[in-house]
Amino acid sequence: MSDTSLEIQGLRHRTVKANGLTFHVTECGEGDRLALCLHGFPENWISWRYQIPLLAEMGWRVWAPDMRGYGGSDKPESVDDYAIETLLEDVAGLIDASEASEVLLIGHDWGGIIAWYFALRQIRPLSGLVIMNAPHPGASEKAFRRPIQLLRSLYALFFQIPGLPEKWLGARNAKRVGAAFSRMARHREHFPEAILELYQHSALRPGALTGMLNYYRAFLGRGGLDRQRELGYPEIDVRTLFLWGERDTALGRKTSEGAEAFVSNLVLRYIPDASHWVQQDTPETVNKMLGAWLREESVPEAGNAG
Repeated sequence: MSDTSLEIQGLRHRTVKANGLTFHVTECGEGDRLALCLHGFPENWISWRYQIPLLAEMGWRVWAPDMRGYGGSDKPESVDDYAIETLLEDVAGLIDASEASEVLLIGHDWGGIIAWYFALRQIRPLSGLVIMNAPHPGASEKAFRRPIQLLRSLYALFFQIPGLPEKWLGARNAKRVGAAFSRMARHREHFPEAILELYQHSALRPGALTGMLNYYRAFLGRGGLDRQRELGYPEIDVRTLFLWGERDTALGRKTSEGAEAFVSNLVLRYIPDASHWVQQDTPETVNKMLGAWLREESVPEAGNAG
């Protein structure tokens, strides 16, 4: 599949009503086994361009939606519309709309945070959980209090300011959105101009930047994190694959550690030459690990998966 053409064989675009909103969903594959792929900030469905064909070939019907506030999906205006509880209801609504008999939930970055909580709260049954560069919320609490991680996370505090982050990110046709990928990536060849321009164009849709930033505002500024902390972190018994790009400049490796104490059936693999954008940066390695895990084979270490 070519990054520049963005062609994925059998890909279909559709709209799905869920939780009172209309979502743009890309679909590939057939059947009632759903692989639901949740992207992060500042992405959209295209961040899964390398994994969609693999999952479809392995017998899954893949849904890669634009999350609320992103791309072709609805973009509510209020910060409260992005409460973590509402985001979890979005996932439940998409699963219900799919009428799937089995669900594999896959998330990266913000999509990974949502996926962790979705599994924690047991909102719908899952046959598998795949997380990429999103810390387990319970295991990472101490790591987020470390000075070096606090410095890395300052951008999230900047995002709390009303209006200013939108202007900063949207300036010069949202060049900073594209630069977030090209600057952080370890393998620039996987982020051609066509992909960067797609991300920038998506961010410039009316209401998109505010919607994207409201995830941070609702979680940190409006108490979403505190509410979830009060509910606790019960053990997740869903079979889980946890992949981590070690060259993540926003989230240090310490934030990925300790998840095995919270997940009974966990496979954790580190990818030394991958950035935060792990599934796009090292797609061959990620896909070999993901494919082996889905086949219930031994998941290779990074040195044997590249």
